[in-house]
Amino acid sequence: MVPDFSVGVDIETIERFNLDQTKDSQFLGKIFTSNELDYCFSKKQAKQHLAARFAAKEAIVKALYGLGHPFNNLKKIEIINNSDGVPLVNLHSDEILNVSIKVSLSHNKDSAIAFAVAVKE
Repeated sequence: MVPDFSVGVDIETIERFNLDQTKDSQFLGKIFTSNELDYCFSKKQAKQHLAARFAAKEAIVKALYGLGHPFNNLKKIEIINNSDGVPLVNLHSDEILNVSIKVSLSHNKDSAIAFAVAVKE
């Protein structure tokens, strides 16, 4: 029996995301949407925001898997912020329907962590 909700968590080393927007554009474009890249590279420490969003995407993949939805296209998972700075999840996929996802992000100098909850609607 598939549960009504599932959780996922991921932690990433921030230094892995010490990337250049131009030089590493091909790699970044495989993982992040243009909205995410614009947001992250508008910040002084883009690598912290890239790492947090990557961790969120991985946590969401784990949560979806727990609901019986194997899904690993990270670019189709978009993490944006609302006007209050709260992270929101946009799934750009017709494969995952009737699932609500909430995510929490945090980072310090060295690591970024994300926790995701996926709930069947």
